[in-house]
Amino acid sequence: MGSLFTDGQEGKSVAYYCARFVSWLCCLLPDRVSDGVGTLLGRLTWPLVPSRRRRMAIENVSACLGVEAGEATHIAKASWVRFGPMFLEVMRFPVLKPRFLEIAELEGAEYLREGLALGRGVVIATAHSGNWELMGGVLAAAGFPIVGVAMRQKEAGFDRFINEYRRSVGMHITYKDNVREMFALLKRGWAIGLLMDQDISRRDGIVFQWFGRPTNFVQGPAVLARHQNAPIIPGFIHRLPDGRHRIFLHPPIFVDQTKDKEEDIRKAMEVVARTLEQHIRRYPEEWFWLHDRWKSQRD
Repeated sequence: MGSLFTDGQEGKSVAYYCARFVSWLCCLLPDRVSDGVGTLLGRLTWPLVPSRRRRMAIENVSACLGVEAGEATHIAKASWVRFGPMFLEVMRFPVLKPRFLEIAELEGAEYLREGLALGRGVVIATAHSGNWELMGGVLAAAGFPIVGVAMRQKEAGFDRFINEYRRSVGMHITYKDNVREMFALLKRGWAIGLLMDQDISRRDGIVFQWFGRPTNFVQGPAVLARHQNAPIIPGFIHRLPDGRHRIFLHPPIFVDQTKDKEEDIRKAMEVVARTLEQHIRRYPEEWFWLHDRWKSQRD
């Protein structure tokens, strides 16, 4: 693990060993107990979310889904509470890994298989919905060459911990600022997973209608795909009532190769965004409504 750090001291941080200890404790729990503890953790921490953030989430749910305040509050709270079971699942990766293909089912795997067969790589456009960390591990367990694009954590010890766990379930990890490596891996035929649902500066994004309101989107998935003429496959994960998961892989989207690069990228991202909107409307409690998604449009 020395290649991850400049001086080796970060790997010995308190945060790293605390995370490992918490993971060890979580691994002792049976599945149902883990789910119960996670749900309780989510419910207990909901009141600790800043009131301004809770109000924003409720207002966004109401505006996007057209529901009354009571239903919007329920959805916003549920979108937070779900992080409890998700957190424990990630902490339990060491014991869940051998059962990944039992606790999750794949729908549309043929799209990814066929896309990779083209030999130009694949961009998997995903979102902060369901347990997206688990999705990468399940796809890797199914035999797909998966690259997870990570944001570098401020605490180096936790950064080491979470990326160790991601690698342990079969993913190759690169950081979001390592664009050169992303292009190289795509060229070598890897499937690169990109989270594409959070806000970005108006300077770097593209704006179009999403949930009936102007929304700023990242360009990354379409930029990468267009460069390599690789397919974009929208992919999302949903938690089933019995605690298992279902991964939805959608038909491929190809970015046009006209002289108007900006319009090619816009058109492709609009299609990707519509697919995400349909998924969120179907499973609204699983998307991260507490993110300030429309901040750049207010600034």
